[in-house]
Amino acid sequence: MYPYLKHIAEANGIRDPFDERVVEAYWLGNELLENVEMKKFWRHLREDQRIEKRIGKKSFDLVSDKIRRGALPHHSFHVLDIWKRTGHLEVPHTLESMDECRISWGKVLAVDGPAITVEYEPLVISEGKLALGVPVQKKILRPLESDVDIEQLRVGDVVSMHWGVICEVMTLGELAALKKYTLRHIQLANQTI
Repeated sequence: MYPYLKHIAEANGIRDPFDERVVEAYWLGNELLENVEMKKFWRHLREDQRIEKRIGKKSFDLVSDKIRRGALPHHSFHVLDIWKRTGHLEVPHTLESMDECRISWGKVLAVDGPAITVEYEPLVISEGKLALGVPVQKKILRPLESDVDIEQLRVGDVVSMHWGVICEVMTLGELAALKKYTLRHIQLANQTI
């Protein structure tokens, strides 16, 4: 994650890669992503992230084409358009791992102690392509040591989620940005499925 934050910050003349706007750009999406030059993004993936060495030249050529078509350094791009996990485990992504790793959103339906029930659109394969499926309910156990008190969540809140953890309550603007960049990168991923 840090190399992406650093790259977004540099592209926008922001000194601190952990500036709130930079972190929001990577995880949810905002206007800072639009200031990242294609060629510099390609170089960042090739040289800083060493993605070509991790996934091979042929696969990296497909990634390069996606940059030409509008891919941006958003978390959804890395999850959906780089077919191999490149963090601690270098193994191919599965549909389940992509759904868990992408930042998804859901509407809180119930809060029952540490159990939060949300309705969200899972990542599915429909007619051989990635898509967001029909809304389903998902129960998430909220850790008691989490930064946000369970009591702060309210029925009707829209929350972001990552690997089965509720991250934050989102504003309508944050939700719109997350949907925009997620759908953009689903569309790009479908070009090579």
